[in-house]
Amino acid sequence: MDALINTDNNISFSNALLRSGLPVLTREPLRDLQINLGRLCNQACHHCHVDAGPKRTEIMSWDVMEKILDWAKNNRIRSVDLTGGAPEINPHFRKFVDAFLQQDAQVTVRCNLTVLWEPGQEDLAQWYAERSIRLACSLPCYTRDNVDAQRGKNVFNKSIRALKALNDQGYGKKDHLPLDLVYNPGGPFLPPEQNKLQQDYKERLSADFGVVFSSLLTITNLPINRFRHTLERDGELQDYQQLLNDNFNPETLPGLMCRHLISVDWMGRIYDCDFNQMLDIPLAGKGPREIWELDLSVLQQQSIAVGDHCLGCTAGSGSSCGGALV
Repeated sequence: MDALINTDNNISFSNALLRSGLPVLTREPLRDLQINLGRLCNQACHHCHVDAGPKRTEIMSWDVMEKILDWAKNNRIRSVDLTGGAPEINPHFRKFVDAFLQQDAQVTVRCNLTVLWEPGQEDLAQWYAERSIRLACSLPCYTRDNVDAQRGKNVFNKSIRALKALNDQGYGKKDHLPLDLVYNPGGPFLPPEQNKLQQDYKERLSADFGVVFSSLLTITNLPINRFRHTLERDGELQDYQQLLNDNFNPETLPGLMCRHLISVDWMGRIYDCDFNQMLDIPLAGKGPREIWELDLSVLQQQSIAVGDHCLGCTAGSGSSCGGALV
């Protein structure tokens, strides 16, 4: 399945596996349930693979949430990752989170930081801390110019204010309040080495703003949706695809998120990963489209739907929702 159209037949994820003598990707036991609550967002970032923004209308209903909660309870799901858009903008977000906590699930939220200053969200930092929610927050650089160029005017200042508000609640300081930052490149290149970049982030954010955080997660931009359109506009798509192909690293395969995660969209449909969701590539195999019809026992060792965009997760040090893989 080729989800990413190429003009060079040498650029192929399937061929990269063959060159390395590797079999098709198959699933390991499910560890994480990642749920996209909709594409509505208070930002419209240039790199966004979701094409999220303030004018998007796709948003998960409470009816769908209830069905997901019932399925998660019946299948004893203990790790939930909520994303968007800005998941907090969904009007049922807080009720949804509390329901998962009542089921003894650990909840991680992908937060863009600036949402803390949206109307009605003024207590969000405290609300998160009271529930010990794990936070993974977007901050693609520690300098104002780079962040604003990628994410919009004044986003950096709002993000720093949000980080300080989270620090005031104990985030990044207390073990039960982890605050991870997410880096993605500002152009058609691979992320730097994660540990070294984390050190730079910690030094600069502490010295310049008095901000602390737990860990840095580096994520590679995949050439799909909005980022792909930017590459096409600038005539850089072919070179970027070649870069990903040339840097294929077989050591990244064991940790790929698609092997231990199910991605759920705002309508409850299931996918092998968040990127496949955005490309509308269904979960591999002949299973159901909606999660509430899924029998987990059929997933074990099931093949994974792949495309050439998978080269983005397997290039260099690799890329996943948890950062670098090797």
